[in-house]
Amino acid sequence: MTEPPHQSEHPPTELKAQDHRSQPRPARKKSPGGWRAIKYILGNESFEKLASMSLIANITVYLTTKYNLSGLFVVNVVNIWNGSSNVASLAGAFVSDTYLGRFRTLLFGSLSSFLGMGTVALTASIHQLRPSHGCNGQSQDCPQPKTWQLAILFMGLGLLSIGAGGIRPCNIAFGADQFDTRTAKGRAQLESFFNWWYFSFTIALIIALTAVVYIQTNISWAVGFAIPTICLVLSITIFLIGRHAYIYLKPQGSIFSDVAKVITAACRKCRVRVGPESEPTFYDPPLDDNGSEIHAVIKYPHTKRFKFLDRAALITNPNEELDNLGKPKSVWRLCSLQQVEQLKFLVAILPVWVTAIGIFITMDQMNTFGVLQALQMDRSIGPKFQFPPGWMSIASMLALATWIFTYEIIYLPLAKKFSTSPSTDHRFTMQQRINTGIVLSIVTMLVSGIVEEHRRTSALKHGWFVSPTSFALLLPQFFLTGFTESFSAVAIMEFFTMQMPESMRTVSGAIFFLSLSVSNYIGSFIVNVVHKATETSGKSPWVGGHDLNKNKLDCYYYIIAGLGAVNLVYFNLFARRYVLVSKKPGSDTGNTEVQLEHQNPIARDSSKD
Repeated sequence: MTEPPHQSEHPPTELKAQDHRSQPRPARKKSPGGWRAIKYILGNESFEKLASMSLIANITVYLTTKYNLSGLFVVNVVNIWNGSSNVASLAGAFVSDTYLGRFRTLLFGSLSSFLGMGTVALTASIHQLRPSHGCNGQSQDCPQPKTWQLAILFMGLGLLSIGAGGIRPCNIAFGADQFDTRTAKGRAQLESFFNWWYFSFTIALIIALTAVVYIQTNISWAVGFAIPTICLVLSITIFLIGRHAYIYLKPQGSIFSDVAKVITAACRKCRVRVGPESEPTFYDPPLDDNGSEIHAVIKYPHTKRFKFLDRAALITNPNEELDNLGKPKSVWRLCSLQQVEQLKFLVAILPVWVTAIGIFITMDQMNTFGVLQALQMDRSIGPKFQFPPGWMSIASMLALATWIFTYEIIYLPLAKKFSTSPSTDHRFTMQQRINTGIVLSIVTMLVSGIVEEHRRTSALKHGWFVSPTSFALLLPQFFLTGFTESFSAVAIMEFFTMQMPESMRTVSGAIFFLSLSVSNYIGSFIVNVVHKATETSGKSPWVGGHDLNKNKLDCYYYIIAGLGAVNLVYFNLFARRYVLVSKKPGSDTGNTEVQLEHQNPIARDSSKD
C-alpha cells in the first residue's frame, strides 16, 4: 500500500526561469511565436484529429464487416491498438524532450500517421488485401483474412500508433511554447489558445463522426479512408508552411531518465542502513540557473514521504561516489534530492491513477461492444436511411457538451446569484466529481446489460440476426458514458495537473494517456478471461464469435459493473485521501484547493500566497 505523503513545512525556493526568449534575437520584420504561429498549429491539429477520429470511430465496424473478424478478436485488436497508441505517447514525450524537440517530433509523428492511414486506405481500395467478400458478421462461414492480409492491416495501425505517440504529447505543448507566460498578456493568450484548441478539436470530431463515418458506412470505405489520408497531407502541409513563424525550444532532457536513475540508485543501496544517531548526508547541489535544465524552476523541499527513495541521494562514501568537482561519478548510483522528489510526485498520484484506470475500463466498453450492439439492431430512420453505428459516439459528445454548458453557463451563475454568501465557490470538489463519475460508470454498465438482454431476447424471438429493437434504445448508455467522462475524466486530468509542480506539468499528460492505455490492455485481458471461463462444450461463451445473439453480453456488462463497484469502494476507502477536497478559507484567488493530511507540499505552499 502506498504510504500517504507527509506535509512539508518549508516553502519551495523560487528560481528565475530562463529560456531562449531572454536572449537577444536578430532584428527581423516579424517576431516568431504568438498568434502568427498558432494559426498553423491549430490547422495542423484540426486536420490531424479529423483524420484520426474518422478511423477510431469506425474501426470496429470496418474489421467486423470487411475483414469478417469475430467480436472477441475485434475487441482485442481495438483495445491493443488504442493502448499501444497511448503508450507510444510516453516514448514520444521522451524522444521530444531528450533528442528531437517538439517540432521535429510532431513532423515525424504526422508523417508516420500519413503512412499508416494510407496503408489502411489501400486495404479498403484493393480487394486483394482483404477477404474476398464481407459477410457483415451474419454468417459463420465467412472467408477469414489470410495472415499476410492481417499483417498489412496491422502495419498500418502500427504506423498510426507511432504517429499518435509523436503528436499527442507535443501538439498542445508546442502551441504553449509560442507564448511568453512570464507576462500577463502571454498568459491571457495561452488561455485563449486552449479555448480555440478545444473548439477546433470539437469541430473536427463532429465532422469525423458525421460526414466521414457516413461516407465509410453507406457509400464507400475506400473514399471514406481516402478523405482522412488527404486530411493528413493538408495537416503536414500547413504545419510546414508555418515553420518560419514558430518559436523553437531546444530539448532539455526528460524526467523519465531521471526516474530510472533514482530507482536504480535506491535499489543498489537497499541494504544501506541509516542510523538514528547521525544525520544522513544527501547530495543536494544548487540548481543551474542558465536555462540548461527545463525543470530547474522550483527547488523542491525534501519531504519525509516514501523514505526508501531517499537512499538514491544518500552519500555513503564521498571518495567513491563524488569526483574532484563534487559531482557524482555514476549517476546510476548517486542522484540529487531534486531528482528524488520528482519521483515522489509521480508515486503520490498512483492511488488516484488506479481509480482512473477502473473508470476508463467501463468507458471503453461503448467503443467496442456498444458499436457491436448497434450493428445487430434496427438502425433504419425512414424508408431509406440507415443510421451508421459509428455515429453512436455522437450521443456521448452531446452529453458531455450539454453538461459543460449547463454547469458553467447555468448552474454556477444561478448558484452564485441565489447564494447567501456570494464569495462562496459552488463548484463541485474533485472528490465529488470523481465519485459521481464512478457511480455513473456503474449505472452505465447496468443499463447496458438491461438493454442487451432486451435486444437479444427480441432477436431470438423472431429468429433474426438483426434485432427488431430500435438502435435508439442504446442512446441512454452512450449518454451516460458522456456524463461519466464529463465528471471523472476531466477531474482526473485536472488532478494530475494540479498535483504536479509546474516544471512537471507535461509529465501529467503522459500519465493520463498511460492510464488510458492500461485500461485498454486490462479490458482486453478481462474479455479473454470471461471468454475462456464461460466457453463450455455445447454452449457459446458470453463474449466472442460473430453473433451477439449467441452470447450473453449482458452478463459481461454486469461483471464490469461489479468491478466498478469495487473501484468505488477502493476510491472512498483509500485513494480519496490523495485528492484535493475543499476550499481554503479566505483564499483570495477563489480557485485554490487544499488537501487532507496527505497533501502535495508544492500545492500547499503555493496556496499560502
